[in-house]
Amino acid sequence: MIRAILHVDMDAFFAAVEQHDRPELAGRPVVVGHAGARGVVAAASYEVRRFGVHSAMPMSTALRRCPAAICVPPRLSRYREVSAQVFAVFHQITPVVQGLSLDEAFLDVSGSTGLFGEPPRIARHIKDQIRARTGLTASVGVATNKLVAKIASDLGKPDGLTIVPAERVREVLDPLSVRRLPGLGRKLGEKVEAAGLHTLEQLRTAPESLLWRLFGRDAPRMRERAAGIDTRPVVTDRAEQSISAEDTFARDIEAPQALALQLSRLADLACQRLRHKDLLAARIGVKIRCHDFTTFSRQRGIAPPTRAAHTIRAVAHELLQAWLAEHRGARLRLLGVVLSGLSPARQMGLFEPEGRGDSTRLDSALEQVCARFGSGALRRGSTLK
Repeated sequence: MIRAILHVDMDAFFAAVEQHDRPELAGRPVVVGHAGARGVVAAASYEVRRFGVHSAMPMSTALRRCPAAICVPPRLSRYREVSAQVFAVFHQITPVVQGLSLDEAFLDVSGSTGLFGEPPRIARHIKDQIRARTGLTASVGVATNKLVAKIASDLGKPDGLTIVPAERVREVLDPLSVRRLPGLGRKLGEKVEAAGLHTLEQLRTAPESLLWRLFGRDAPRMRERAAGIDTRPVVTDRAEQSISAEDTFARDIEAPQALALQLSRLADLACQRLRHKDLLAARIGVKIRCHDFTTFSRQRGIAPPTRAAHTIRAVAHELLQAWLAEHRGARLRLLGVVLSGLSPARQMGLFEPEGRGDSTRLDSALEQVCARFGSGALRRGSTLK
């Protein structure tokens, strides 16, 4: 059976939510993010994209390109709420949904055509339902595999619907820029174009020697991707690989005590996210980025796996202190705590170390107080200046 795959991508999602919730922003250039010196654009409305503004751009650059842009701080809880409404539409059509982010997903509707009609009709129904429930628009690509569906969804933005039947894959893909190929990346894209390959047809038909020089062992796969060949299934139960909390500081931090304070705060935040998902971590790591953007990571395995905040903080501090001892005087612009080796939480064993239960009960009580009275209602002494 030929698969029917949809790629649904919300249009300028964060910015669109802000424009919907605040009608005075409709039709105006909106960037979502923090306006500080190191703020980054999380989302850009289509009105501001005409000025060359895009997501992941430094906020200072965005405001320089479009001085009239309105900077709106992000509201993640609101975006998650709207995302849940969007994904509810998906699950009414098919259980085979692979979420890529809050605003993007693959759907395998191969088994839904008998009930909802052909894939193009399903795509239109999804777009209509999303608009009815949220007031927002989505762009949808329809194809026989994930790669082509993802490329297709981007061709008609915003509010687009692009259908690429199997017999038209080369007709649609061949004229496209190699930059349209998902996962190619900016630097590699520049390298490919410098080699004289500007379209997917040129990439698909390039000499083997040239592809090996550009991609090495990935050369056969890149030729297949340029031809629209993709056998990956839509994966519905992809396990979470890691949970993290990180922060970019307004100013570089050098003082070890100040870094320890920030690390305690981030460890507590990562632990809170771990507990909300009812998981345990078997590996604790720290992410360190210096003032010159050089990035380091240090990690350590622990047994048994834990979600106890005091354990996570202690290991994270040991890792940071060991790194600082090797890099004295380093100025950090970013610090993070990364928890991996995740597994479902289980009931505490009879012979586990004494005190672990008390620690997790303390963590739970702290979270309950903050949930009721606000995040700043109660704080650990280790996070106070």
